[in-house]
Amino acid sequence: MKLVVGLGNPGKKYKYNRHNIGFAVLDSYIKKLDLKFKRRTKYDYLISDDVLFIKPKIYMNRSGDAVTSVLTKYRIDEILVIVDDIHLPIGEIRIRKDGGNGGHNGLKSIVDALGSSQFGRIRIGVGSPIEKDLSNYVLSDFSKKEVSKLNVVFDLLNILLEDYRNSDFNQMINKYSKYKKSYSEKILESQDQ
Repeated sequence: MKLVVGLGNPGKKYKYNRHNIGFAVLDSYIKKLDLKFKRRTKYDYLISDDVLFIKPKIYMNRSGDAVTSVLTKYRIDEILVIVDDIHLPIGEIRIRKDGGNGGHNGLKSIVDALGSSQFGRIRIGVGSPIEKDLSNYVLSDFSKKEVSKLNVVFDLLNILLEDYRNSDFNQMINKYSKYKKSYSEKILESQDQ
């Protein structure tokens, strides 16, 4: 079974924050499938075609606890984490098979819990703070203009997650490579509106 983890913070006040883009991506994809998450103590979850999708219900810096809890209940063959990235411009996507935590507390928690950084990541750019404190910035909401750009990105992410659900990590990367330029152009078009 594959595990897809969308990172975010639980609670209504964080729902539209930059830090919660992992939750937003999963919500968008699960809505497209016309399915609903079920609840557990440490995470909301959904199983579809031998893929377990989760949104941890504990704060970002303890995301690894939710992943560990999943690993005690299911046999997981591979993990894909969807996470915000302040080092990328808004809407830019970067996919990697493994890597460091990039200073992200959610990724750090998962690496610490697993004792390994050998898991896939989809990093989604949320922009960098110019003068704002970093923690205030990632806990701030997206602007309307940024949301219209992200809607284009979510369309691509829905396609990528569908490929991942039905095939594997490599097919998802191949699809991303194919669409990257056209989606980058759509994102630029959305900026001009």
